Amino acid sequence: MKLAELIEGIQPIQVIGSLDKEITGLQFDSRKVTQDNVFVAQVGTAVDGHTFIEGCITNGATAIVLQDASYLQNPRADVTYILVNNTDHALGLMASSWFGCPSQHLTLVGVTGTNGKTTIATLLYKLVRALGHKAGLLSTVVNYVEDEAIPSTHTTPDAIELNALLRRMVDAGCEYAFMEVSSHSIAQERITGLDFNGALFTNLTRDHIDYHKTFDNYRDTKKRLFDNLPKTAFAVTNKDDKNGLVMTQNCAASVFTYSTRAMANYRAQILEESFDGMLLQLDNQEVFVPLVGRFNVSNLLCIYGAALNLGFDKIDVLRVLSTLTPVNGRFETIHSPKGWTAIIDYAHTPDAVDNVIQTINDIRKGKLITVVGCGGNRDKGKRPMMAQIAKHGSDQLILTSDNPRDEEPADILRDMAAGLTNDELRSTLIIEDRESAIKTACTLAQANDVILVAGKGHEDYQIIKGVKHHFDDHEVVRNCIN
Repeated sequence: MKLAELIEGIQPIQVIGSLDKEITGLQFDSRKVTQDNVFVAQVGTAVDGHTFIEGCITNGATAIVLQDASYLQNPRADVTYILVNNTDHALGLMASSWFGCPSQHLTLVGVTGTNGKTTIATLLYKLVRALGHKAGLLSTVVNYVEDEAIPSTHTTPDAIELNALLRRMVDAGCEYAFMEVSSHSIAQERITGLDFNGALFTNLTRDHIDYHKTFDNYRDTKKRLFDNLPKTAFAVTNKDDKNGLVMTQNCAASVFTYSTRAMANYRAQILEESFDGMLLQLDNQEVFVPLVGRFNVSNLLCIYGAALNLGFDKIDVLRVLSTLTPVNGRFETIHSPKGWTAIIDYAHTPDAVDNVIQTINDIRKGKLITVVGCGGNRDKGKRPMMAQIAKHGSDQLILTSDNPRDEEPADILRDMAAGLTNDELRSTLIIEDRESAIKTACTLAQANDVILVAGKGHEDYQIIKGVKHHFDDHEVVRNCIN
C-alpha cells in the first residue's frame, strides 16, 4: 500500500518527505518494526513512543507518524515524517485503512457499560449463529471468527489487532460482528475508524476510576460511542440505569429503551426463578431461559432489542433465547453431591457483587458463603465498598486475594477490611491464599448452602509480582467436590 493512500483521512498538520513510497507494515510497537514499515509514536500512560523513533528508523521504518514536533528538528532525508494532533486517533484510522476498512463489510454492534458486556456480546454472537448466519465475537473471555477461538488479552484489542480480527471475519464470510467496547478503548481511540451499525448500553457503576480519575470522565468516555453513531445506526439503552438516557443524548441514531421496571420499548418480568433458570414474561410472551437474576433479565432485554433491530423475527429470537446458557464465569453454577451449590462469577465491582448476592438471596434456602477479593494496581476506593456489600448480604464472608499484581495481598485485604466494623471483622475470615479460602468455604458448606466465588470468573490465572500463575476457581471447587 502506498503511504499516501494509508494516511488518507488523518488530516496531518505537516508532512516532511515523500508520500509516494510503498509501505510493508503498520506498527505502534517499536519492537515489531521491520523494513519499510510505518511507525506510529503514541504517548502511552507509561512509555512515550517518540523516544523510540530513532531506533525504529535504524530497524527500517521509512515513515514516522508523530504528535510531538520537537522530534522534527533533525529529519532524515530518506524518512517521511507525518505530524498529527493525536497519534492514537491517526492509528485508528490508519489501521482501518491498512486492513481494507473491514468494519464497512460487516454489521458491527458494540456493547459498552460497566457490567454485562461479555454476556450480551457473547449471547448475541451465539443467537445470530443459531439463526443461521456467520458471525464473529470480540470479548473479554475469548475472540471468535466463526468457530475459530482466538485468545483474548484485552476487553477491546489495540487498533491494529482489532482491525486484523475484523478483516479475518470478513474473509471468513461473517455477516455480523459483536464486540465489547471498553472505556479504555474509547479513550485511547482504539475504535476510531470503525463503522458501527448499532451500540448497546448496559449500566454504569464505579469502575476504572484509577484510569479516568472521576466518574464523570468515565461516563462521558462511554457516551462517545453513542455520540459518534450515524443516523443509519440504532442504539439500545437501559432505562433502569440513571445514565441510560444520558448515553443517548445528542445521539443521531434511532434510540430504543429496555426496562424491568418502567415503560420502555422492551420489557420483561420474572414469573418464576431457580438456580436452573427463569420463566419470564418478555414482550407479552412467556419464555424460560437458563440464566438467573434480574441483571440477566436486563441483559436478555438488551439482546432481544438488538436482535429485533437487526431485523430478526421476534418468535425466532425468543426460541433461541430459551436455549442460551451462561457465559463462562458469569453466574456459573457447580452443584455438589452434598447438596450445596457453588457459583463462579466475574463480579469485581461493588454493583456487580451486590447484584449477584441479591440474586442468590432471592433463591437460596440455606446459608450464603461469599469468597471475594480485589485486584491490585486498580481503584482502591472500591475495596472497602465491596467488602461491606459482601458482608451485609452474606451469612459468612471470606476475604482473599484476587490478582494482587504488584501490590502486597495483605495491603489489599487491609483496604477491604477497612469497610467493616470491628464486630463485622470478628465474624469475617481473612485468608490470603485464594485456594485455601475456597477450600475453607467448601468445608463450611452444608446442604442447601450457596458458595459465591467472586472476582475472577473466566480467568484461569493469578498475577503476582508481574508473573502469571495458573489458577482457576472452577478447578479448585471441583477438586473440593471430588
